[in-house]
Amino acid sequence: MNAALVFTAGARPELSIIIVSWNVRELLRACLRSVEAGRGGLEVEVIVVDGGSTDGSPEMVQSEFPWVRLMARPENVGFPRGNNIGLREAGGRYLLLLNPDTEIMGDALITLCRFLEENPDVGLVGPQLVNPDGTAQSSRRRFPTLATAVFESTWLQPWAPAGLLRRYYAQDLPDEATADVDWLMGACLMVRREVVEQVGLMDEAYFMYSEELDWCRRIKMAGWRVVYRPAARVLHHQGKSSDQVVTARHIYFQQAKLRYFRKYHGRAAALFLRLFLLFSYGWQLGLEAAKGVLGHKRPLRWQRVEAYWQVIRSGLRPAGY
Repeated sequence: MNAALVFTAGARPELSIIIVSWNVRELLRACLRSVEAGRGGLEVEVIVVDGGSTDGSPEMVQSEFPWVRLMARPENVGFPRGNNIGLREAGGRYLLLLNPDTEIMGDALITLCRFLEENPDVGLVGPQLVNPDGTAQSSRRRFPTLATAVFESTWLQPWAPAGLLRRYYAQDLPDEATADVDWLMGACLMVRREVVEQVGLMDEAYFMYSEELDWCRRIKMAGWRVVYRPAARVLHHQGKSSDQVVTARHIYFQQAKLRYFRKYHGRAAALFLRLFLLFSYGWQLGLEAAKGVLGHKRPLRWQRVEAYWQVIRSGLRPAGY
């Protein structure tokens, strides 16, 4: 079930920015500074949902950014639930989900807002995400097929059929061209208020990963366009929150993938994929253990064996089923 959306009453700013943060204080500080510098003439409200950070993030926000609305939670609520908490309180005409490991570049906020104004059939738009060295990140996607799921982010990826992952990663689309896509990576997504009112909030059964895929699919199913707009650029330091929980990241990633396939492709597809993934982790565990016994980078091998064993023990049951 998708949570209902109820907005608070009162004057509405043009743009509400929701940032879900967990133990990335310095990155969050840089993100908020970039928002302050990049808002231009926009009337903006910023909501930071902190998920039980222990690194001083809430205190930093309160002392250095008093104009930010801080919603501190005692535990890590996860990405979709954290965004939903912010979305329920947001008053903006447009709603921006922004990762704390991003920095707004130039007039990206204005560019995205104006694009939605000028294209009323576009429900969601995202910028070009760039690495610290200025190169473009892969952030555009087409909807995955079962074949995609078998090869993408598994040990079989190097042997994927020619064109399969190229199509999934939309590598046929030029980095600098505005393009309609199926979905966009969730580091920076701007959506219309009326779209969220129509399709609902993010699916909280995803803790992290695939929630933006699910959301974009629902948005497109409702008849809206999803667009990649590279005229807006946002710096993205990838994966800094999830780097703190490597084993859990494996579990969350695969459970999210399985939930998506169970939800949109059916029980049989999800069961096949789950059995394949469990077999894959078992194979990798055996391979790492053998390398460890032979004395090749033993600390690394045993660390991976433990991580893969924890994944197998979890059973990789799709979240919410």
